[in-house]
Amino acid sequence: MVNIKRWFCHAFMPPWRWRVLFPKAVLTDIEKAIKHSEHQHNGELRFAVENALVLGKVWRGMSARQRAIEVFSNLRVWDTEENSGVLIYLLLADREVHIVADRGITKRVAQAEWDAIAEGMQQEFKRGDFLRGSLQGIERITMLLSAHFPAGVDNRNELSNKPVIVK
Repeated sequence: MVNIKRWFCHAFMPPWRWRVLFPKAVLTDIEKAIKHSEHQHNGELRFAVENALVLGKVWRGMSARQRAIEVFSNLRVWDTEENSGVLIYLLLADREVHIVADRGITKRVAQAEWDAIAEGMQQEFKRGDFLRGSLQGIERITMLLSAHFPAGVDNRNELSNKPVIVK
C-alpha cells in the first residue's frame, strides 16, 4: 500500500532544500570532521544527503533504510581493504538518518549502537541544527571505530571525505 502523505512529501520537496540545510560551509566542516575522524581509526566514513526519492521508488514502498543500503553500494563504501566503511545517510523528505556499516564492522558493533547515533543526529536536525547534529554523529562514530578499529601505521584514506549530495 502506498503512503500518499509520504509520496506528496517526496513529490513536493524543493530540489534546492539541501542547500539551505547544508550550505557550502557546513559541507566543508563535515568534510574536515571526517578527515580528522579517519586519522583516529582504520574505518572509512562517507556522508550522503538526499532530498527525496524518485517517485517510482516511493510508490513501490522503498524505505529510507533500503535506499541507504542502495547508496552504500552505489558509493562503493563496501570497497575498503578491511571492510570498514560506514555510510551516514540522510533522506530529507522522510526526515530520517540511517547509518550503514560494512561487514567488517558489523561483526564488532551492533546495529543498535548505529541506530542510537542516528537518533541523536535526528534530534539535532529536528531543532534545526544540521551542523551540530552531523558533527556529533561523526564524533560518536569516531569513538566507536577508534575502539574497534584503532589507527594503524598504514592508515591510508581509501574513500573520499567529501559529503555527497545524491541526485
